[in-house]
Amino acid sequence: MIDFRYHIVSLISVFLALAVGIALGAGPLKETIGDTLTGQVEQLRGEKDALRAELDTTAGALQDAGTYIDAAGPQLLDGSLTDRRVAVVALGEVDESIRTAIDERLAQSGATVTAHVTLTETWADPDARTFRQALVGQLLAYLDPVPADDAGVEGELASALVQALVTSDPSNPDVLSDDASVLLQLLSSSESDSPLVTVADQVTVPADAIVVLGVPLAETPEGATPTAVPAESVDAQLAVLSAAQELSSGAVLADGPRGEGSLVDAVLADQDLASTLTTVSGSEVVTGQVNVPLALAGRIAGTNGHYGFGEGETPLPAAVELAPVDRTPRVPEGTGATAGTEG
Repeated sequence: MIDFRYHIVSLISVFLALAVGIALGAGPLKETIGDTLTGQVEQLRGEKDALRAELDTTAGALQDAGTYIDAAGPQLLDGSLTDRRVAVVALGEVDESIRTAIDERLAQSGATVTAHVTLTETWADPDARTFRQALVGQLLAYLDPVPADDAGVEGELASALVQALVTSDPSNPDVLSDDASVLLQLLSSSESDSPLVTVADQVTVPADAIVVLGVPLAETPEGATPTAVPAESVDAQLAVLSAAQELSSGAVLADGPRGEGSLVDAVLADQDLASTLTTVSGSEVVTGQVNVPLALAGRIAGTNGHYGFGEGETPLPAAVELAPVDRTPRVPEGTGATAGTEG
């Protein structure tokens, strides 16, 4: 009986509270509550409009800055890479607009692009390791210098790719050597229809320097966990960048935005790599694209750096003036320095 009375009293209390609330809301407090809510809504609407206006102003300023840098690019770059030949190596599929923009900046600097090469998935596919090991056995016969014994398959392939792009005929510096042509042929074709690289156009002229294009990270849906780049793939990409620097007159990595999994972050996380490999982040925007030729010129001149707006980076490479390119044919050893002048 007590429990029943308790429930009755509870129900009466609830309905009484509702009645009081309705009475106050429709009576003395109606205007106060309405005015308060209206004021809050108007305040929120005003804050939203202010934020939208601020965002529009910021976006406009960024667009103006980008337009200015784009227009100033030719003057900033003019003469920085005069007569240099540059091969462009993409570590995977890169947006054509990025590739084209970097080509244009290289042209504005006075450089000529000699090759466009893209690594395929076979380059680092774990399931294709046996195929790559077998191919290396063929490539080694055409390599000079031969990679160190501890270079591994990734290092040997990277060395083969770079030598295929930069090795000139000893008697004619304007022509790719026969060994280099064979290397490029072996890398870009195979009986299993699984080439390690694709080549946009026939390569006939050797490069002096190399621009390595990193593959931008895939956008991760909000709330999803980013997919980690396999360590084997990162190692293979870093091997290409290291070989490009070691075997050419200079190399630079042009990567996308900084962030977990970016190749620039991988370089900066390793003190040895960071001290020898030049990087540029933000290659998808005009600032990064203008920085690429300037950074490459600096690396050819002997200056290593990391350029961008992230931690450990410098916004703009220092200007350098490169000496004219020397394309004097190499005299074969043992023939004497006057071999070319004997009558």
